[in-house]
Amino acid sequence: MANEARKSLRVRYVARRNAVFADPGFQYWAAKLPLINRIARSRAGNAFDLVAGFTYSQTLRACVESGLFDVLQDGPVSHQEVAARIDLSPQAALTLLRAARALRLSEEPEPDGWMLGEQGAVLAADKGAQAMVRHHQLLYRDLADPMELLRRDRKEPTALSRYWSYAGALHGAAERGEQTAEYSELMAASQHFVADQVLASFRFPARARLLDVGGGHGAFLRRMGEANPGLHLGLFDLPEVAQAGEQVLADAFGPERVSAHPGNFFEDPIPGGYDIVSLVRILHDHDDGPAAALLANIHRSLKPGARLLIAEPMACVPGAEGMGEAFFGFYLWAMGSGRPRSGEEITRMCRKAGFARTQSIATPQPVNASVIVAFA
Repeated sequence: MANEARKSLRVRYVARRNAVFADPGFQYWAAKLPLINRIARSRAGNAFDLVAGFTYSQTLRACVESGLFDVLQDGPVSHQEVAARIDLSPQAALTLLRAARALRLSEEPEPDGWMLGEQGAVLAADKGAQAMVRHHQLLYRDLADPMELLRRDRKEPTALSRYWSYAGALHGAAERGEQTAEYSELMAASQHFVADQVLASFRFPARARLLDVGGGHGAFLRRMGEANPGLHLGLFDLPEVAQAGEQVLADAFGPERVSAHPGNFFEDPIPGGYDIVSLVRILHDHDDGPAAALLANIHRSLKPGARLLIAEPMACVPGAEGMGEAFFGFYLWAMGSGRPRSGEEITRMCRKAGFARTQSIATPQPVNASVIVAFA
């Protein structure tokens, strides 16, 4: 009864708050009061960002696809020089530069002298982020009519699902397409988003054996191996992928420090003998049934005391709510498989798969990834 009373109180509070905020008289009054008009302006700005946010993402896309960041690195440059180098008219280049300035992607420290802005400098140096921006053109195509995307109920192919089907469908698919260079480059370029969070929040034992399940061409393992010289690196993925990843890792660390295991993680046993098994941006790619089967498969391979490390963006994480459920909610819906899960949901799934306990580990940037460790 007490829980029901608290829920009822919360519902009444939210309803009353919404009625007050929506009242034009309150909005006018709030804008006039010196003590709260700053809050009112901030709320208005946030609301406008929701309305106009699609233009912001397309401005960023134009900056990346045009090569504007590379041009501005040579700055200060005039808008005429920018126009010549990215094949636009001077007025079109100026329009893009000004739009980018509003988003801190470009900056004009002197009249018609354009350089990278604060955000632009960060993104210009981050090839992984730029790869993701280019990739998002597929999702943007599907989101042109979001209601139509939702009404399809994952029963019809989308631009994004066609891409994933061609690139190898999903991690653990039976086969991949023959030409998967774009897929591999995207995964490798963007893997540091998660790898950085793991390195900042999780300490590997000095002589541990790490197996990355669905590890692709070894980008995550390479980052872990560079930071932990005593770590033995195991890679489990489809045969042609595992073979390529083994060569990459052996070239970097020597063959004695690397083990490759070809297989399908839904159909084949997970190799045993590892202290830590990692799932990096894998679990959220799959619906609940396959995800639960994967966790159970991994648990069967682990000796008592061994650990499963799950690292991916998660839902309901304070400060990262938009990435967890707005971005990945629609991304995975359009992909046709998987969904973002909260840490509590993943914990319940791990316990059901047989893990004795779990530990949530805070990361510096949960917008990139959160970490959960499950103990066999």
